[in-house]
Amino acid sequence: MRWIIRLVGLVVVVIVVAVGALFLVPAERIAALAARQFEAATGRQLVIAGSVKPTVWPVVGARIEGVTLANAAGSDAGPMLTAEAVDLGVDLSALIGGSVIVRNFEARAPRIVLERDAQGRGNWEFEGLTGGGESAAASGGGGVPAVALDRAVIQNASLRFIDRVAGTDVTVDGVDIELAMPEAGGAAELRLVARRGGEEGQVTARIGSVSGLLAGDVVSVAAQLSTAGAQASFEGRAGLEPLAAEGRISAEGSRLAPLLALAGQSGAEPLPEGARPVSLAGQVTLAPAGSLHLRDGVLGFGQNRVRAALDLTFDGPRPNLTGELAADALDLRAFTEGGGDSSSGGTGWPTTPIDASALGLLDATVNIALGPVQTGFGTFDQLRGSLTIDRARAVLALRELRAFDGTLSGEVVANNRSGLSVGGTLALRSVSLMPMLRQAADFERLSGTASMDLQFLGVGQSVDAIMRSLEGAGRLDLGAGEIRGLDLAGMLRNLDASYVGEGNSTIYDSITGSFTMAGGILSNEDLRLEARLLGVGGTGTVDLGRQVLDYRVTPEAMRNADTGDALRVPLLI
Repeated sequence: MRWIIRLVGLVVVVIVVAVGALFLVPAERIAALAARQFEAATGRQLVIAGSVKPTVWPVVGARIEGVTLANAAGSDAGPMLTAEAVDLGVDLSALIGGSVIVRNFEARAPRIVLERDAQGRGNWEFEGLTGGGESAAASGGGGVPAVALDRAVIQNASLRFIDRVAGTDVTVDGVDIELAMPEAGGAAELRLVARRGGEEGQVTARIGSVSGLLAGDVVSVAAQLSTAGAQASFEGRAGLEPLAAEGRISAEGSRLAPLLALAGQSGAEPLPEGARPVSLAGQVTLAPAGSLHLRDGVLGFGQNRVRAALDLTFDGPRPNLTGELAADALDLRAFTEGGGDSSSGGTGWPTTPIDASALGLLDATVNIALGPVQTGFGTFDQLRGSLTIDRARAVLALRELRAFDGTLSGEVVANNRSGLSVGGTLALRSVSLMPMLRQAADFERLSGTASMDLQFLGVGQSVDAIMRSLEGAGRLDLGAGEIRGLDLAGMLRNLDASYVGEGNSTIYDSITGSFTMAGGILSNEDLRLEARLLGVGGTGTVDLGRQVLDYRVTPEAMRNADTGDALRVPLLI
């Protein structure tokens, strides 16, 4: 807003000089005189390479062609402003009375460079027009005259934003800007349309007092942002010296890809179907240092709501997010249940490429506290953990996850620094098998308690590639329990395979085993089931990538406690 007001006001100086000399001086001398007056007022060179064509009807004004405004001293980014033509019309009666009411201002195809140097000074801060000069101007006390705008338009502009402090350089083409300020220094309404990456976004805003804003005061501000599939609004107050704001924010979107394209981040839609619409509401603060802070925040995705207290800083190579997330309950079944399409034709693991580029958008350290969480493979009673992202490497640390009367702890890592890899270390303790298997797989034939340790690592850009590359190791320990629908002791004792179905069961004391994984193949050599009348040993492999089982199970019965001899019937699966 500040640079728009200043550019319009400074052009007014040129036009006032041009109109004043309308009947006295040839056009080429008008241009030279206006340029000298401008440079004297601002310390910046103004070049008018084209013609100056004054007009007297329907408003007094002029068209200036071939305008170039020099950048701040020391900049290597080229002129601050170049424009094919600038048209301006002012109210004659107001001008005679000593004030300026701009009936129409239009700049076509300008190239505007906004630059903040290493000391934090903006190139829109002209010599003699800072601090108290703002107030003086607004009140008519010298410098650039106070300006009231019926309508100011900038069409098809190219805006380049250079921040030497943050090390950023962004160019946005095809920008349209409309500004209205009916009273000099009073309330103003702004409309900006930007186009980038094939998308279009619109910003509208209302500022309570332009003179107050330019003088460094904090003033009321209301703003709205809209893109294809997303909307946001802000209502609060803001100031420019230093740049800061606080107020209530509200945002909702069913698509984020258009917004990311406008921000220069092209790629696939990052928002899954089950998360739509995504929303955000809360009290937000933009601190003078440039950081963003959210308090009393509520994040929504689908039907879920998460309370949030977050801080976002921009003083590193990537934005950095810290804070806390909490929810009384979540339903994540839309993200975790099967049924999705893949290119595997219905067999094997999905081969659809995984787009993990979002891991590189920011760094983060966020603590998480959740109540019951429903998923496609069961309900978790409680989750306490944290999410850390550092240079496209995300770590989900599970300090405590309570489910099925047991706990799960450890960490899961997704690393996209140089290709995608997924790994982790997990410890499962004293989980009740029956409710877990019932919810996860609709299986109700195994009861008891289970503990397991697992280390794993897979590399690849699809689920199929990851499963075929798995490396790691683990161990499984099941306490006393029951296998329903299968009487192993009866089968061995009578050499009869009919001991299956309702009413048959095998009571076991323990089931143990360890395994290793290499190249997507799980190998086990020591599976052991112990029961009062029998035992079962197992050895073999599971090709996790190809989903192929090659395993030998050896039940044994009528064991001699002294010699170890027993009846054994090996079975190849």
